[in-house]
Amino acid sequence: VQLQASGGGLVQAGDSLRLSCVASGRHFSINAVAWYRQIPGKQRELVASIYRGGYINYADSVKGRFTISRDNARNTMYLQMNNLKPGDTAVYYCNAEGTVMQLATSRVQDFNSWGQGTLVTVSS
Repeated sequence: VQLQASGGGLVQAGDSLRLSCVASGRHFSINAVAWYRQIPGKQRELVASIYRGGYINYADSVKGRFTISRDNARNTMYLQMNNLKPGDTAVYYCNAEGTVMQLATSRVQDFNSWGQGTLVTVSS
């Protein structure tokens, strides 16, 4: 299962951006999705996630400003980012985990895939 992220860019503080991430492949089912971000020289951190059953979790630093969502029919996840701050500047990565069926063997295997990252730059 491959993920393709898009939507990053250069904005000013207070602006909004929406990131998208499309999953592609065959015979897969997604159980959980998440957005992470990484600032150069720092560890990748979880921004928001939707777990199986619909439980949503946000990092404290983005609560009230960011909204994660998913469109199952389009195999797409989104991250709506409002009131952006310079501290939100980072490369944002989407992540999905679930199961995929191998047609040749009919075996169902777990997968955990990452998108390529999209850069968000917020100027003050």
